Amino acid sequence: MNNFIHENYTLLCDFYELTMANGYFKTGMAEQISYFDMYYRENPDKGGFAIMCGLEQVIDYIENLHFSDDDISFLRSKGVFDEDFLEYLKSFRFTGDIWAIPEGVPIFPGEPMLTVRAKATEAQFIETFILLTINHQSLIATKANRIVRAAEGRPVSEFGSRRAQGTHAAILGARASYIGGCTGTACTIAEKRYGVPAVGTMAHSWVQMFDDEYTSFKTYCDIYPENTVLLVDTYNVLKSGVPNAIKAFKESGITHGGIRIDSGDITYLSRRARQMLDEAGLENIKISASNSLDEYIIRDILQQGAKIDFFGVGERLVTSKSDPVFGGVYKLVAIEDSNGTVIPKIKVSENTTKITNPGFKKLLRIYEKENGKAIADLICLHDEVIDETKPLTIFDPEHTWKTKTLTNFRTEELQKPIFIGGKCVYDRPSTNQIRDFCQEQIELQWDEVKRFEYPHNYYVDLSQKLWDLKHELLREASSRAASSHH
Repeated sequence: MNNFIHENYTLLCDFYELTMANGYFKTGMAEQISYFDMYYRENPDKGGFAIMCGLEQVIDYIENLHFSDDDISFLRSKGVFDEDFLEYLKSFRFTGDIWAIPEGVPIFPGEPMLTVRAKATEAQFIETFILLTINHQSLIATKANRIVRAAEGRPVSEFGSRRAQGTHAAILGARASYIGGCTGTACTIAEKRYGVPAVGTMAHSWVQMFDDEYTSFKTYCDIYPENTVLLVDTYNVLKSGVPNAIKAFKESGITHGGIRIDSGDITYLSRRARQMLDEAGLENIKISASNSLDEYIIRDILQQGAKIDFFGVGERLVTSKSDPVFGGVYKLVAIEDSNGTVIPKIKVSENTTKITNPGFKKLLRIYEKENGKAIADLICLHDEVIDETKPLTIFDPEHTWKTKTLTNFRTEELQKPIFIGGKCVYDRPSTNQIRDFCQEQIELQWDEVKRFEYPHNYYVDLSQKLWDLKHELLREASSRAASSHH
């Protein structure tokens, strides 16, 4: 499980996290208990939801967080840090609390995916790693799930390592794709580290190495009779590739295997190839397709009648090419005074989507009891209790006249405790368990939320108490700005 951290990533932080920590230290604010939320503002690809992913690597990072002597020497060489602060960093560890939505859960804009309660220096310091890790894997898991849903039950493998943005993007991209619903990856190390099944057969170079295409196929059939997938588009799919594959399968006595088409008009070629295979009595030979596929191309070729049994998807999955930035942010929402009272904080902006939801909060998902489907999510203050025996009226936080009264519902708190007092208290599931859990969780969403275009807008509402608090703080901020202006 912990094999991601081969290197000390403590200095994988924004430099301002260190300058602020030094400042907090010098002004006596280092011990100030602070609350930060990570959330994101809009779904990738204008979809209906995203998928939480990357928590395991955050846990690894926090458990390994420490400044080496080498790190401290480097920071000293910058000439901007107080010597007492550098001394303090020698024993620096994360001692706070973290709550997070488990990996595999569908998530929506504005929701606290992860909440940190810790000393100011610690809470601020872990910002960059949390964001880069959860942003990347949530993006890829979300894209993978869209592609898998487009394939309508046909297996999809992730084939993108060579186009990924670097080594970790390839490995963790494979992990995230698997959690999102892919059945395997071409990235071998991803199986060794995370149990993601590694799959693959041949490249065009194998075919070209031989004097002729038939010999390359027959040789491959002889070496791998149990797992033969022949790449049929090196020369000409229908004139040589498929006829030579049929001949090699027949002569080797292989009735269960596959062919792969990696170029050309996949709908036309797959339909003709299927016809040729069936006429040769090879009904159980499957056809796979690869080559710059994404959810829209897969959906379209299947609607056009393509005869594809499984897909290999590369660069457009592992880079989420159509929408490559998951805009997760990490914002201060509260501090604690010396008596332990939580004092909410708000960030105000001309852009209303950038105004934060203040306070220490919890996130509830509300399900209909009859069909088990998710109706809406409710962000509440952490000490609020929802009585499930009484009707609950929820309202649109922007257009407050839009209300809905719910009866016969159940609620579930989405964030789970991950670290308490610096100690990991979370029972970490395996990658396979996360993948199965993700599938179960997506089943609880309505089909309308899963549409690729113009999905149903799933409501994330604020409780009345949180809405009141937010607007009270906005009024205070507005009057402060007005008085300072005069």
